Amino acid sequence: MKSLSFFFFFIFIISVFPFLCFSFNPESPTDRRVLVLLDDFSLKYSHSIFFNSLKSRCLNLEFKLSDDPSLSLQRYGQYLYDALILFCPSTKKFGGSLDLTAVIDFVDSGHDLILAADSTASDLIKNIATECGVDFDEDSSAMVIDHKSYAISGTEGDHSLIVSDDFIQSGAILGKTKIEAPVLFKGIAHSVNSANSLVLKVLSASPSAYSANPESKLLNPPLLTGSAISLVSVVQARNNARIMIAGSLDLFSNRLLRTAVQKAGSQDKYHKSGNEQFVTEISKWVFHERGHLKAVNLRHLRVGETDEPAMYRIKDDLKFSVEIHEWSGKNWEPYVADDVQVQFYMMSSYVLKTLSTNGKGLYLASFKVPDVYGVFQFKVDYHRLGYTSLSLSKQIPVRPFRHNEYERFITTAFPYYGASFTMMAGFFIFSILFLYNK
Repeated sequence: MKSLSFFFFFIFIISVFPFLCFSFNPESPTDRRVLVLLDDFSLKYSHSIFFNSLKSRCLNLEFKLSDDPSLSLQRYGQYLYDALILFCPSTKKFGGSLDLTAVIDFVDSGHDLILAADSTASDLIKNIATECGVDFDEDSSAMVIDHKSYAISGTEGDHSLIVSDDFIQSGAILGKTKIEAPVLFKGIAHSVNSANSLVLKVLSASPSAYSANPESKLLNPPLLTGSAISLVSVVQARNNARIMIAGSLDLFSNRLLRTAVQKAGSQDKYHKSGNEQFVTEISKWVFHERGHLKAVNLRHLRVGETDEPAMYRIKDDLKFSVEIHEWSGKNWEPYVADDVQVQFYMMSSYVLKTLSTNGKGLYLASFKVPDVYGVFQFKVDYHRLGYTSLSLSKQIPVRPFRHNEYERFITTAFPYYGASFTMMAGFFIFSILFLYNK
């Protein structure tokens, strides 16, 4: 009997263990599984500082070569990973079932991606970036060159090791702590489509930069110049998937993370570049450790009541509330902002109110139901730079007054009442005059 009980207990543990180890709640971005694809396993050691910072934040990294024949992002229709890091710029073809379509489908399903390229970038890597809204320079041998904003040490005369401190002004993406030291960059340029509002330049080149082959003479004007060159860009898709695209694999390397930096023509010398702080902060954003919002407890009540009604009547006074929280990397904290709005919507917005907050994550608004009946929606569409988008809706019908709910005498109908009584009085006077007047 004891052996039978032990057998059933063992079967229970075996069946539950995978869920205990590998379950992931999308509302709490912790213990995320990340697949890292490399051209060579030596990158694990040359970029170890960056990888160790990810591991220290409870990201479970799995390293594989990009041509591994067992590569697969999903099994039995379920994705095995929550994010993908492509540190394999020279890869011309992935192994296993992984290809361009699989990577794009991975992002389209709401998962995150970090892509790093360099001068050896293959068409496969460039096509993935193009699908994400970023175009690398067509010249495969071109690199970003800057004869003014270059690093004094290690330039080897070609000025391809450049210095940049043109960061995006967003605390949600790069954190609230300012990056004091400039970033060292050695790689290729890319451009973003200004008409695409989903792509943002996080790190831009200086006005004196251009993209060209440093080993050959410049015979024609370069296609990419100045601040049009993006060094690092990010994308937040409409499904809240986050993508980071960098034109430099060395940007994440131990060498540049720990190298002292001094910009040409400047007396300021920093004992360490801003690369480590930059890649750490931006990776926190990519992996939803910052700027990740959730909304709960969306409620609406008729004033004076405690239960949500199944229907409203026109001109009812109502209260609307919703709670919004932000993930801090460890727990959910109240999100405080003054630009959250609610719409009372039917075909178009009849009511648009800015929600007030109590500073503890609760947002409130009161308004009167419009004098229009039909099926309405409470809608909260919140989009703010660096934060996940919130799109909430709740449907509710609105009815007109019943026949016994109208006022006995409607104020706006007084002229009609007066006209009726005036006509009756006139008819009575006319009748008297007509009958008795000789």
